Amino acid sequence: MTASVAGNFAKTKVKSLFQSDEDAAAAKEAANRESGNRIAKTLGELKGAVMKVGQMASIAQDVLPKELSDALGKLQREAPPMDFEVIREQIERELGAAPEVLFAEFDPEPFAAASIGQVHRARTDDGRDVVVKVQYPGVEDAVDSDLLQLKIALRASGIVDIGREALNASFKEVRARLHEELDYTNEASNVRLFRGHHLGRHDFMVLPEVIGERSAKRVLTLSYEPGDSITKIEALGYTQAQRDELGRNLFKMMASQIFEFGIIHADPNPGNFAVRPDGKIVLYDFGCVKWLEPEIIQAYKDVVEFGLVEDYPGVDDALMRLGARRPNTRAPDFSFYKRWRDTFADPFVDVAIFDYGRSTVHDEVVKLIPASVKHVSSFQPATELIFLDRTVVGHYGNMRILESRVPTYTFLRRYLDGFDGSFSARPDLKPGEA
Repeated sequence: MTASVAGNFAKTKVKSLFQSDEDAAAAKEAANRESGNRIAKTLGELKGAVMKVGQMASIAQDVLPKELSDALGKLQREAPPMDFEVIREQIERELGAAPEVLFAEFDPEPFAAASIGQVHRARTDDGRDVVVKVQYPGVEDAVDSDLLQLKIALRASGIVDIGREALNASFKEVRARLHEELDYTNEASNVRLFRGHHLGRHDFMVLPEVIGERSAKRVLTLSYEPGDSITKIEALGYTQAQRDELGRNLFKMMASQIFEFGIIHADPNPGNFAVRPDGKIVLYDFGCVKWLEPEIIQAYKDVVEFGLVEDYPGVDDALMRLGARRPNTRAPDFSFYKRWRDTFADPFVDVAIFDYGRSTVHDEVVKLIPASVKHVSSFQPATELIFLDRTVVGHYGNMRILESRVPTYTFLRRYLDGFDGSFSARPDLKPGEA
């Protein structure tokens, strides 16, 4: 794969020397699309870290060109299950007995399959309906080498146009989250953390309970909490009022995690959520969780606050504190910031209720990119924002799927005003650090 995409890049580079700027740009776009499809096809044939990173990268528009992120987006929908005998052996290794011994019932057909593991329905001896998440064998051992090979492929392809230091920092952050995600005892601690935060504050949240006696590092058993997929609510006849309530609750959940808890559920894939007609949101899969630094959220808040009042020197300073602006580079002119501000501020200005079903923010962002290329040297991917941006962008997409109407500014204002530079609602130490 690496040889193929590197050769494609070299060929396109040579041809561009003899083409007009317009033809060279079109050829580069076509080459990126071809390389993206090749990378996605290869990663789709593999389990583990590279497929997981491919899924995550599908929304990484600040690092990857659209042609590649679109191709990688296919990986969200393509995760064929493992043979049950592999799953049975993994359970026996981790828990000391076969699933038919450990559970009163165990469905050999997977309930869901993903990049690093799959889920099976089961029932405990005392009659509780549960889901059993089983990690594919060998995934943890391959993470570091998988990520190294993927980084080599991306650099060789020529389609990642960021500095080596920024790329290395991004991969270091992804590696840390992946290693956490592969430890199901860590995920069990995350489930308990989020239950402690949400269940006393938000009556619309439903979170599973850990079944500790049937869990280990690579097997996690949780209570089964049913709900409807957000991609199927139209067929199920959800009313506009129900869609609105769900969108408002989803916004509150996300904002509370960012500004009050300082810990975010950082995998906003629609498959990790379910909804109910009474407005309840069921939250699944707590493997990818990001602990936020107070100073990062203060700078994030400042970008929003300064942007809303069009204080562009303030925006530039806050972006510098976030690590998104490259030090010792010239600041873009304020008209550049205004164009982006007017697009991103759309849900928060001019209307009391924002209709996500009719939103075109994502389309307007794409239109801004060509004119922004000349400023690219002033910016870099901000490591601390990788998973925060993933979460915010992902939930924007989820609210578009829900077609919710949300008083976005009123809600956001409440959380901005409530943030005092600290997270009083969270524990001082991560699980395992005491």
